[in-house]
Amino acid sequence: MSLGKPRNHGCRISDAWTVDGMRTVILENELLRVVVLVGKGTDIVEFRYKPRDLDYLLFMPNGLRNPNKGVVSTPTNGPFLDYYSGGWNDILPNGGPYSTYKGAEFGQHGEVSLIPWECAIVEDEPASVTAKFWVRPIRTPFFVEKTMRLTAGRAVLEIDEQVTNEAGETMHLMWGQHVAFGRPFLDEGAVIDAPARRLLVGSAEPNYEPRLYAPDTAHEWPNGVSPQGQPVDASVVLPFGAIQAQEMAYLAELTDGWYAIRNQERNLGFGLRFDHHLYRYIWYWQQLGNVAQGYPWWGRLHTVALEPWTSYPTGGLAEAIANGTAVTLAAGEVIKTSLRAVAFEGASRVTSITPDGTVQH
Repeated sequence: MSLGKPRNHGCRISDAWTVDGMRTVILENELLRVVVLVGKGTDIVEFRYKPRDLDYLLFMPNGLRNPNKGVVSTPTNGPFLDYYSGGWNDILPNGGPYSTYKGAEFGQHGEVSLIPWECAIVEDEPASVTAKFWVRPIRTPFFVEKTMRLTAGRAVLEIDEQVTNEAGETMHLMWGQHVAFGRPFLDEGAVIDAPARRLLVGSAEPNYEPRLYAPDTAHEWPNGVSPQGQPVDASVVLPFGAIQAQEMAYLAELTDGWYAIRNQERNLGFGLRFDHHLYRYIWYWQQLGNVAQGYPWWGRLHTVALEPWTSYPTGGLAEAIANGTAVTLAAGEVIKTSLRAVAFEGASRVTSITPDGTVQH
């Protein structure tokens, strides 16, 4: 364990903290504070823009709880929802509900988002700080490596990640970045900018009403149609209290790899740059106005998630393999990717986010 080099200025980093027994890494500079749960999937549970003291991410009322201290859930659901605290989850190899693959069973969004990772501080200077994280999952023969880096003077979190198939056989996977936004960032509503051509609306599901858009429909982004047949601008997130509705949709046919979500009244936004050749879909999950009753939300959830994913839809790995959207890795093959998450000020429309995380209007 490293305390980091003691100082009260410039970039800082420490892995000396724990939350409910989970090792935690904190990276910060003069603009950002990023808190990472090493002991639970490297969840990013805080992405705070310091000049406004605003955390963009969803934070659930139950707080941060350690899945390795609790009761193991049944394989049909898995403990993901039991211990979901919001934030940003790295999900692999199964996206969605219970699924089986080559004899392995996965619950909801299993398995790397729930297990402890290893970490090391590899750079600790006032100009920049870097942490490296790595894990070998329990049920699949993958080796996942990730670095996170902050540099002075930039509100950009740099993430570089790779997955190695250490098996002696071909493997399939789904890989997603489950980024969920919440209050107070969404209190006044928001606008989404994304270079997508299509909006694909998920199927009707039991106990998943009322919907924002007519299920099983496809439209030209950002256009949608309500269940009553009225046109809807899907790029507009309504303010808290304006509506009670939920939705599972997908942005598809991406022409570039980025999105931005902006609170125009607060003049603040969050942007994410990613590789759209790998992450070919943005899953668009909405739970607005505390609409969802019963387990696990109990009428206290207001969130929008914009999640780059390799695969579609949220039906689990078996379905992604069947429809040809699962990633295929040969024995020994490696896939690498980079993401740049940025906090920015400005209410005007975002036209691009460059590979280094620069927001363009």
